[in-house]
Amino acid sequence: MELIVLGTIALDNVKTASGARRDLLGGSAAHFAMSARLFTKVHLVGIVGRDFPQKHIRFLWQKGVDLTSVVTHHGKSFRWEGEYKEGDYNNAITLATELGVLLDYAPRVAAHQRDIPNLFLANIDPDVQMRVLGLMGRPRLVGLDSMNLWINHKRASLLRLMKRVHLFVANDTEARSLTGEHNLIKAAKRLRRFGPELIVVKKGEHGVLFYCDRFMFSFPAYPVERVVDPTGAGDTFAGGLMGYLSRVKRLNEKELKQATLYASTAASFNVEGFGMNKTATLTLARVRARMKQLLKFMKP
Repeated sequence: MELIVLGTIALDNVKTASGARRDLLGGSAAHFAMSARLFTKVHLVGIVGRDFPQKHIRFLWQKGVDLTSVVTHHGKSFRWEGEYKEGDYNNAITLATELGVLLDYAPRVAAHQRDIPNLFLANIDPDVQMRVLGLMGRPRLVGLDSMNLWINHKRASLLRLMKRVHLFVANDTEARSLTGEHNLIKAAKRLRRFGPELIVVKKGEHGVLFYCDRFMFSFPAYPVERVVDPTGAGDTFAGGLMGYLSRVKRLNEKELKQATLYASTAASFNVEGFGMNKTATLTLARVRARMKQLLKFMKP
């Protein structure tokens, strides 16, 4: 079952204790696609400027990502510049953001893609997310991600959107900000009341919490010895989660646990290199091998 994702396609400048890199391929949709492609055919909806390097476009096509609904527009591409201080890889310090062509983005979805059964609305303006949802037919599974910028400045739009999705993914800071609850179990229950049936709260190096009306579970993160660059780890997680769920018939406890384990494992590769250095060459076999190690860590 194929999967379509809306989100940003960016040029990232990143600095960490391991060094600095410029003009990396980044953005919520691009990182999402790098892990989702391991499980299913991925179609990307987004926009880039005329300045966007063609090598990045070729790279995405070569990885099997369908870019039919990616618009190239006059103007500059979305750019993000950030820094991570050593010892605190859970919080990026944003040094500069250039929205560029995102400011006037009117999303389009090709006619043959509108009946794709699985849709993920990766981090971008919630009004843009709502427009894309309105362009689709009746998808079987709709997932949503957001960030504190939209929680703080477009809360009403985000809450309207949450009523129409099945799955909501947030990190612990976002979950607390959106609900006003510090305890993450209480936050997950409140998020459920906002509409989505399935709630996933990412806790970075501390793992992940899953909640729905029928059950709840929590898994640790895979223990990474050396974090190089965590940019895009959350989107990589979401891609693994939705990619796996797109290929199963039933969203039962067993499959949701499997999806979460795959997602956590994929994200652990992301943080080991700059940008998509590690996820670009990732195979499902390597993810499965590391996931087996993670399961061993969890055994009593």
